Amino acid sequence: MPGARESLLDAASGALTRRPWSAVRMVEVAASAGVSRQTLYNEFGSKEGVARALVRREADTYLLGVDRALSGAGDARESLTATAQWTVAAARGSALARALLTGCWDARLPRVTLRAVPSSALVPAQRRADGPLPSPADLVAVVRDRAVAVLSGPGTSRAEAADLARAAELTARLALSCVAAPPEGGVTELLRAVLPRGLAW
Repeated sequence: MPGARESLLDAASGALTRRPWSAVRMVEVAASAGVSRQTLYNEFGSKEGVARALVRREADTYLLGVDRALSGAGDARESLTATAQWTVAAARGSALARALLTGCWDARLPRVTLRAVPSSALVPAQRRADGPLPSPADLVAVVRDRAVAVLSGPGTSRAEAADLARAAELTARLALSCVAAPPEGGVTELLRAVLPRGLAW
């Protein structure tokens, strides 16, 4: 059973699918989660705190999916393709994920600053949410670095690791372009055409 914080984030996320963030009321979010409004403010501090926590959770969910894609496929080429497929699916499935990945925040979404904000939160999870939030460029770099860490083995040379890093960054950037302008054949066909066939460690 989820704790109060997760229940509140689920309720806030659900409310956001029904109306713009500016129209979401914290008293309704608390009631939907089955907790008091004071509990909400104890966890998040403010409506802005809820928004930052929602964005942080979306980024974490996206990166967990990246980790699954990287470790669940066969060779490096298949793993990078799976990562691109996940990126496109995540953006299609969530307006917040799409905004995080593209930097295009529509008026219905919460407007949060990506830089850290002053925090006096007692809750460690909220202190983390109040820290810097990732930009699209940050997410590309994280995906690239995680791909290198997961897909390179003990015998991988420095040159091979550099090639893998370039391929991973290319994959992430192509996936983001497919979010903005989906190609006719889909991201998989696009990556098959551009990723080197020998990309396997």
